[in-house]
Amino acid sequence: MPAMNIGHAAKVSGVSAKMIRHYEAVGLLPAAARTDAGYRQYGEGDVHTLRFIRHARDLGFSIAEIGKLVSLWHDRKRPSRQVKALAMAHIADLEQKAQELLAMKATLEHLVHCCHGDDRPDCPILESLAAARATLPAGRVERAMPPRSRNRTSR
Repeated sequence: MPAMNIGHAAKVSGVSAKMIRHYEAVGLLPAAARTDAGYRQYGEGDVHTLRFIRHARDLGFSIAEIGKLVSLWHDRKRPSRQVKALAMAHIADLEQKAQELLAMKATLEHLVHCCHGDDRPDCPILESLAAARATLPAGRVERAMPPRSRNRTSR
């Protein structure tokens, strides 16, 4: 396949032109060759790398993790245990996120169940949000700020 411009590379790889430029900027993709007029040119290898990156993003890997995966992918002498360890660590992160999402879902389901959803102004959902405690860095806990008064004269 002959060299292609960024639009064509985006189309065949499934990665937007904006993201292709971003992946170049962060070092996931080598800087593209340029025409005399300064247009980026991509080859089949670049498209293959873009597809690899897209698939890794679809699996939820971070940019830093994808950088490691791309490096490992290009290093044909690397032991597969390094790739497996990276994937296993990502699975553990995904499991943690899944547990957090399930906990959020359970909390919201409980609040929705407690809310009458009628013409009364009482709403356990809003009361819970207003009473929530925010966790700050270093484990400090601080009470949420009270809502601002809407009757302010200066802004």
